[in-house]
Formats: sequence, C-alpha cells, structure tokens
Amino acid sequence: MNRNIIVTGGLGFIGSNLIDLLIKKKYFVINLDKVTYSSNFYNVKDHSKNYKFIKTDIGNRLKILKILKKYKPKFIYNLAAETHVDRSIDGPKNFINSNIVSLFKFLECLRSFYKSNKSFKLIHISTDEVYGDILYGRSNEDYPYKPSSPYAASKAASDHLVYSYYRTYKLPFLVTNCSNNYGPKQHPEKLIPKLIYNILNNLPLPLYGNGKNSREWLHVADHCTALHQVATKGKPGEFYNIGSGINFSNFKITNLLIKIAKKYMALGKDTRIRFIKDRPGHDVRYALNSNKIKKEIKWKSKIKIEKGLEETFKWYLDNKKYFMTIKKNHITKRLGKG
Repeated sequence: MNRNIIVTGGLGFIGSNLIDLLIKKKYFVINLDKVTYSSNFYNVKDHSKNYKFIKTDIGNRLKILKILKKYKPKFIYNLAAETHVDRSIDGPKNFINSNIVSLFKFLECLRSFYKSNKSFKLIHISTDEVYGDILYGRSNEDYPYKPSSPYAASKAASDHLVYSYYRTYKLPFLVTNCSNNYGPKQHPEKLIPKLIYNILNNLPLPLYGNGKNSREWLHVADHCTALHQVATKGKPGEFYNIGSGINFSNFKITNLLIKIAKKYMALGKDTRIRFIKDRPGHDVRYALNSNKIKKEIKWKSKIKIEKGLEETFKWYLDNKKYFMTIKKNHITKRLGKG
C-alpha cells in the first residue's frame, strides 16, 4: 500500500504540525520547502524516520517532476505560500510570484503526472481571508470571494486556479479554507506568538486600532486532523471550510493570554496592552460556516480556546530556543503601515 505523502511548505507552522500528525499515522512524508524567512528547521527537528526533506520551489518544474516520478505520492498537501497580510502590504510581488505563478507551474507538473498516476489527490490549503469582511453571519463555501489584501487576493487566485484544473482537466484536486490557526511552531509575526514573545520579554502588547477585530480561532492540531480527513474522505472539486465556529476579539485573546501567563510567571511592568495605528484595509471580522465538513466528513473542532492557548503558551515557554532561530527584527519590526 502506498504510504507516501508530499507536504509542500512543511517547514512552516501548519505544514510542520501536519507532518507530525502524518508521521504518527505511519505515513512516509516528503517535505518540499524552498526555505524562506518563515521556514524553520526547528519545527521538524524530531523527525528522521519516515521523513525526507527536499529543498525546492514548487515552481521548479524539472525537480518537481522528478520527485513525483520517484515517490508517486498518495496525497499532496499544498501549504507552500507566502503568508501574513502585513508583508503583502509592504511588498505584494512575492505573493503574486509564489501563490500564483509558482502554483501554476506546480499544477502543470501535476497535470503531467496524472497521465500515468490516476490515484493521487491534491489538497490545496487556503484561508478564510478570501471571503473578506464578514460583518454579519458566517460565510459558507458558496459565499463570494472579496479579498481585502494582496495576500488574500493571491490566495483567492490560487483557489480559482486549483478549481479550474479540476473542471478543465478533471484532476483530483480540492480546496480547504481555514480560519485563523494558533498553536506551537507559529512564526511570531502572527498575533498570538508575538504576544507570547512580548510577554516573555517584558514588552508592550501591540493591538491594531481598538482591538475589536474579530477572528475565528482554530487550534492547528484540529486543523491538521481535518486536513487528513478531507484527504481520505473529501471529494475532488469540492471546497471545505474548516473552522471552530467561535469568534474572539484580539483584545479578548490578549487578555486571555495575560491571565494564562500570570499562572506561570510574574509579568513585567512594561507588559501592557498598547493600541497602535491600524493596518490599511484591515478586515473587521472573519467567520466561517463549517457545516459542510461536519456533515460530509464528520469532523468538528475539539480543542477549547482556553486549553489551546494555555498549551500554546507552555510550548513557547518550554521552547525559548525557537525564538533564537528567528531574526529579532522579524519578530519586533512593525510591518504593513501602507
């Protein structure tokens, strides 16, 4: 039985957590990553058995075709993407090149591979940000795309590309759109690990605007479980929203983390919430309707936010060396001023 799985972007946050899960399930994982600032070998330091790392851009046609021919993967999880809205505000070009152009080249490789290998499936991992601001209710899979940032627009384009290859070429591709993830191994340019880093280092806790921006938070372990179930049970050509169904404001999340931190340490005098100038085009609220995956795949999130945040805080507290693997200005520098 073929147990080979390719994970692209596997040195990143979600990709590395997915690799953890897949190896536990006795798959052989081939991790393809071009190694950018958000890639981190610390995230996969525990893996040597049933694991292979290959440095490559997914747009490298010759290398990708060679890898596909050699390993003939059962599933391919595509998490290779430029991320973080603030970075896309400062420089959209990398997002267009990686999330659209390189993806197109990757899909062309998969189209060629499919001619002699009909039994694989591509799971393309996307974001709830493609839907834009959801001021009321929750966006289901039929909700129109209305991305607000260059990052979200590049991910929207990537979703459309993947679906077009299903419709035009009948390739076994599907798309997942997840809500905001949190958990171990997340780069501290993102809200929750940045707050934890600042708490651990007696720094102010910066919140955009008034801190009322609302996000639907999903623990990365829940997300990875969903991705595996979508791979095994999901139908090609379908889109699946993956979310917890529970929203919290950034202000609320920050206060929860302060409360948790106080259980493990004395807070420094400078560790206080500080409201800073909002990012341009900042969406007020993201909210997914995940009824489809609950009904068709029988998946739902299980990790409660309070427990998940505490486990996340403890991971960073126990893995302070992780922060040492990242350039300090990549953690502390303000991006996305417009």
